Amino acid sequence: MKEGSAAERLYNGLIKENPTLVIVLGMCPTLAVTTSAMNGIGMGLSTTVVLALSNLFISLLRNIIPDKIRIPAFIVIIATFVTMVDMLMEGFTPALYTQLGIYIPLIVVNCIILGRAEAYAYSNGPASSFFDGVGMGLGFTCAITLIGFIRELIGSGAVFGMPLGNLSDFTPTIFVMAPGAFFVLATIIAVRAKIIDNIEKKKGERLPVKHTDEDGIDCATCSARATCSGHMGTEQQ
Repeated sequence: MKEGSAAERLYNGLIKENPTLVIVLGMCPTLAVTTSAMNGIGMGLSTTVVLALSNLFISLLRNIIPDKIRIPAFIVIIATFVTMVDMLMEGFTPALYTQLGIYIPLIVVNCIILGRAEAYAYSNGPASSFFDGVGMGLGFTCAITLIGFIRELIGSGAVFGMPLGNLSDFTPTIFVMAPGAFFVLATIIAVRAKIIDNIEKKKGERLPVKHTDEDGIDCATCSARATCSGHMGTEQQ
């Protein structure tokens, strides 16, 4: 994968290849801990720290780590930083640590972290790898915090643990249960996809399809006929 600037890596993680809303990785913590916005922030920032530091160290050691044992080496490096984060959270934020429970140690096997180590950090420089980890981590944090915010607001009538009057008496509790996580995640992914689709259309980034005689495609049944320059040219004739 081509190495880019810090801004490009941050944009990539936050928008273009958001690990939760685009690549759809790390679904276990995404669905399990997002019963509140605070849980989302805690889980997201913990993962961001591990992502950034593990990417940095894997990139620094990429010429030393033998290719045949790179995956075990990645896991050892990631587990080291997860252990540090786990101990720091237990000491300084015990309430949040209790809420997140087993999902902090399970960061070790989070496919977002292993995926970035394999796909990016092992092939690129330390600075770019570090910002790639920060970008992916912040993208993950923003996504799960938004999911937690919506679930907490609709399902509990609260925001960041603060009740909004007597709203909790009228809220559907299904949104703080497992099905609610799927509902909210699917809705956010659909809305994001629609927004990006509209932006791309306005910018003209999607090029029209052009068929040739050799394609053997029947224009009457083709789904791209509305934008096909070959089809429109035939009609004009």
